[in-house]
Amino acid sequence: MAASPLLEAFAACLPGVEPFLAQELEELGYIPAADSASHHPGEGGVGFSSTLEGLYRANLWLRTANRVLLRLGRFHAIQFAELRRKAANLPWERYLAPGQPVAIRSTCHHSKLYHSGAVSERVLGAIGDRLKHAPEALAFDEEQPSAQLVLVRMENDECTISLDMSGEPLHRRGYRLAVAKAPLRETVAAAMLYASGWDRRSPLLDPFCGSGAIPIEAALLAARIPPGMQRSFAFMNWPGYHAYSWENLKSKAAKKIHAPEGAIFGSDRDAGAVQAAIENAERAGVAQWIQFTQASVSAIQPPASLGWVVTNPPYGVRISAGNDLRGLYTQFGNVLRNVCPGWHAAYLCNDERLASLTRLEFEKGVSLSNGGIPVKLTRALVQSGQD
Repeated sequence: MAASPLLEAFAACLPGVEPFLAQELEELGYIPAADSASHHPGEGGVGFSSTLEGLYRANLWLRTANRVLLRLGRFHAIQFAELRRKAANLPWERYLAPGQPVAIRSTCHHSKLYHSGAVSERVLGAIGDRLKHAPEALAFDEEQPSAQLVLVRMENDECTISLDMSGEPLHRRGYRLAVAKAPLRETVAAAMLYASGWDRRSPLLDPFCGSGAIPIEAALLAARIPPGMQRSFAFMNWPGYHAYSWENLKSKAAKKIHAPEGAIFGSDRDAGAVQAAIENAERAGVAQWIQFTQASVSAIQPPASLGWVVTNPPYGVRISAGNDLRGLYTQFGNVLRNVCPGWHAAYLCNDERLASLTRLEFEKGVSLSNGGIPVKLTRALVQSGQD
């Protein structure tokens, strides 16, 4: 029996998350491409290769990726006729069912073919040439992605054509229906857990849990529950979709689920946020492993064993908007030193002046983006001290 062919893929993520996405891929047994960064300059992500079933599995398991792209083809093109001819040679029929609308997004950099709209038109024409009928072209709607997203990139006269496998962005796990103010994306929460160095066995505490993204993602990670178990994907509409392979992947994953070793805690002073977190945890199937309480940061009561504080405290986009937060950050640092000595701490903040008010001894931070706001994940080993 012939082995399944290896396909080239690209897991896209927020800038700054690439090292943790590469770590994920390696843990799952994939080999990240050595030249991943060259595939998408200026855009986060990691390239890798796998079989089609392996790409299904990547969509099921990846926690920090935004979406998984199948690299359909890559070729040189400096004329529109050449672009259309070479794009028409690609096996579109494997991935586009009759009547399936498409949404084509093109970007052009340092190339003779520099008009993105014209590039999209030629690729649409190429699909029609190959399939003997032109598909309907729609704008891509992330809320309800009925069209197959096709990504075309012209870079130094090299054309790369990719198909989105995921549909809705991968941060949409299917469990977050209830939200609190300024909800944290699930993919960012997962990246924070990887970046914090949490060992997945020690206790974890989030004293600003909001609608529960960090504790829920921690429980999913520690329990080995794939984040994609409850959702559908764009590849399920492909003509060659193997439903049996997908169900088999989920069945194998379900057999490996186990209770987390360490306790997981989430608290927030907002009763509505705590209720939202509880409801989300129930939908995610991890409520039994997380202790949520309504409490201010000054009232946290960590367990005796050492662990990690991973959290997303409030921060103002401008320091003028954060005047009332200065006392909160000072208090946060005091509480950690008094009740969590020896613990690891990791938290997001968009202003170093606010972060410095905790008076924790920082390690090297990680620059990320949360809801379009540039932020830094600040990491520290909490020292004891009375204030």
